[in-house]
Amino acid sequence: MLAHAAAFLAVSALVIVTPGQDTALTIRNTLALGRRGGIDTAAGVALGQLVWALAASAGLAALLHAWEPAFTALRIAGAAYLLYLGLSALRSAFARASEAVPAAPRLRTPPLVQGLLSNLGNPKMAVFFTSLLPQFAPQGSFAELFALGAVFCTLTLVWLSSYALAVSRASELLRGSRAWRALEALTGAVLVALGLRVAAETV
Repeated sequence: MLAHAAAFLAVSALVIVTPGQDTALTIRNTLALGRRGGIDTAAGVALGQLVWALAASAGLAALLHAWEPAFTALRIAGAAYLLYLGLSALRSAFARASEAVPAAPRLRTPPLVQGLLSNLGNPKMAVFFTSLLPQFAPQGSFAELFALGAVFCTLTLVWLSSYALAVSRASELLRGSRAWRALEALTGAVLVALGLRVAAETV
């Protein structure tokens, strides 16, 4: 049992620290709204993962993966949302540089909701939870699977919140500078690239 737990924690840590769309979105919202915006985004991502963990534990995620039309629709919707977020970040970065809009515009969608929608729109989460959790749940019961999913979500929240704190401290020193605008533009470009990749690939 301890060996299973240790292996699960190791695999989870490796997956969580690998940068992806959740990391990029957390950085983007931390730059735009500060520490609170980044932490709220992290909370939204973790909440989305918790929903996926619940769906995987109940067998719903596997059904979604097997139903190709629904899975494709989710993939396209998730890709479109990433493109929207990325293009918004790019527009904001260039607008700040040209001073065409106020220096600190507010995001229309709360960062917690952004994190939630971004994660729910990621079809890889369905595949990930349905393939990962059963490997470390000997009994395969709902409670066991969901408990593992909840641990994964908690680790994600801690990691992304730490990211938000680090980025927030750095951005306080760089705020308004070319480097700060370049970082905002870079995160926007990363989100756009991730959106295009999600739209093009098959999971």
